[in-house]
Formats: sequence, structure tokens, C-alpha cells
Amino acid sequence: MNDPIIAEAAPLLPVPRRAAPLSVPFPARLNPGVETARRHTLGWLHGYGILSGEAATAEYDALRLDRLMAYFYPDADADELALATDFNAWFFLFDDQFDGPLGQCPEAVAHFVDRVVRTMDDAPDLLLPEEPDSPLVAGYRDIWQRITEGTPRVWQLRFKGHWERYLSAYHWEAQNRTRKGVLPLEQYLKGRRDSIGVQPCLDFAERCGGYVLPRELHGRPPLAELRRLAAEAVIFVNDIVSVDKELAAGDVNNSVIILHRSTGCTLDQAVRRIARTANARVEQFQELTGVLPATLRELGMPADVHDHVAHYVASMRHLISGNLVWSRETPRYDDSGTAAVRSRPWADLFAAADPGVPAAGQRAQAAGRGVPVPRPPVES
Repeated sequence: MNDPIIAEAAPLLPVPRRAAPLSVPFPARLNPGVETARRHTLGWLHGYGILSGEAATAEYDALRLDRLMAYFYPDADADELALATDFNAWFFLFDDQFDGPLGQCPEAVAHFVDRVVRTMDDAPDLLLPEEPDSPLVAGYRDIWQRITEGTPRVWQLRFKGHWERYLSAYHWEAQNRTRKGVLPLEQYLKGRRDSIGVQPCLDFAERCGGYVLPRELHGRPPLAELRRLAAEAVIFVNDIVSVDKELAAGDVNNSVIILHRSTGCTLDQAVRRIARTANARVEQFQELTGVLPATLRELGMPADVHDHVAHYVASMRHLISGNLVWSRETPRYDDSGTAAVRSRPWADLFAAADPGVPAAGQRAQAAGRGVPVPRPPVES
């Protein structure tokens, strides 16, 4: 297999003006190993056939997805950061499969999601003989095996549950695209907390830190509330910067679009309102972190757990601040990124692996063929 041609990194672009009102009071830090991780992941994507050719490589590389992970995990070692950039690349390229007609076919989406979910089973060889192995499925299998190797079972189960919720959210999003009327904002947020993918990223922060927080902390306030606030801060920022991209794709899964259509306000007004909401979530997050030490003392948690919780809270801050900084840098959400939304060179990976899936995702499974719906996720 030929090695990919890896050019020097593309220069970063100016900050999108619509993100100017967003405020995060803690600075982002960039992992110094970002360039090594970038080159590693380009090689990994080519090795699994997820990327091929100079044009696709250049278009992907310009997005600088590696920098997002370098902001999320500024203290991760080289191996951990390389693994993070691999799974983040998978996140985004998998997501791009559903920007076209496939994303409006809930039954077909459920079929492909189920194939990925099954790679996490204890008996991973459950793909039927007639089902070709998409590069995305093969790539995810590799990621899952590498991430979970040597980790405690309790962490694996929680991580798997969060991944299942994330993957199942693609079926939910496809249903939203085909429903009549506007989805209520609170109902949207309930599903979007899964589809944003923040929880698996926070699980990975535990892995990087070499600890597993006790279950009783994860399942109760204030830590559970902090995770929700962190996820919603990321959601609102992403919705603001990606609104043009989603309008171009005909998508409805965006709080700015929902607010615009449900209230009749302009898109600019909706952006400003969602920006204020994002800033309020960050303020609530900051206030709530002050409650944690007293909670840990009440529960009688040992000193090492106090340290691990401090690392976990810092990781949430890295996600919030890193997401905002990267979103301002990447061309994924500028005019060129919006123009490319339906023509990404990697957008038909399922079709390429399966002759039964026409290009651009124009495939809806026949009603009587028993397409599996994603299984209920494991609660965290």
C-alpha cells in the first residue's frame, strides 16, 4: 500500500464573525505533539481506505481535526493523542456519510449504525457473510480494540454505553429530518446531548489520566450536571458555527434553525440568542465546580479521587474551550466548507463497500426486510 502524500499543514483561517459573542473564561492549550498526531492519523486513514488520493487527503487535512484533539487533551502523551486523533477523524468522516440523501432514510441509517455497534460486542465476528466490511466499520473495530485494551471492565461498559448512545442518535437525527413540524428545543437537546459525542470524549480523558471515577460520582450531582452543562456548551457553539453547513445540507438538527423556525426570528437573532444561552451554560458550569469539593468530602472520598475529579473537571474545561477555539480556526464551517457539504470525497464510503448502496446514499431499505433498529443504550 502506498504511503499518503502529506503536505505541510494548511494555514489557519480567520475567526467566523458569528462566534464573536461566545465567551469562555478559561484558555485553550494545544498539545505540542499535534503535528506527530496529524501525520499518524493521515497514515491510519489511508491504511483503512477511509481516505485515498491526494485531493481527498488535502481536503481532509485542511480541516485540521488533529488540532481539536490537541486542544481536548493538551497533556496526553504521543500514543494517547494519536489514538484520540484517529477516533476523532472517524467521528467526523462517519458523520459526513449522512449529509446527503442517506441521512433522510432512517431505516438505512439504522442498518449502518447497527453494523458499527456490533463491532463492540464481545463476539465481534457477527457481521453476516453477505455484508461487506466498510472501511468505516473496519476502522472503528480497530479503534475500539485499541481504546479498550487493558482498561477496567467498568470503564469499558460505560464507554460502550456512551458510544451506543452517540451512534443511535444518527437514527434519531434521520427521523427528525423526515418529521413534520419543528422539534421543540428541549426535546432536541435531549437527543443532541448524545449526538454531540462529548461523553465518549470525557471517558477518554479518564483513560488519558489513568483513573476511573467511582460510579456514584458519575451518576449523581454535581458531576452529572457538570457533564450536561459541558455537553450543552459544546452543542450551542457547534450549532452556531455550523448553521450554514446544515442549511446547505437541508438539515434541521440545529438549535439555531429550530429557534429561527419556531419563533419567526431571523437567523442572526437566533444566533445571538443561542450565543447567550451558550455563555450562560459556561457560567453555570463555573459556578457548579465550586460545589464539588464539599460533595467529595461528604462522600468521604480519598485524596486520590479528589485529584482525579480535579483532572476530570479540567478535561471538561479543555473540551469547552478547545471546541470554541478550533471551531473558529477550521475551514469546515466557512464558505468553502459549506460548499463542499454534499460533495466530500469520502461521503460515500458505505456505497463504495456495498454495491447495494447507490452513491450519495440513495438507498432506503425495503419495509419488509427487517432492518435492525439500534439497540437501547446502556445507561451511564
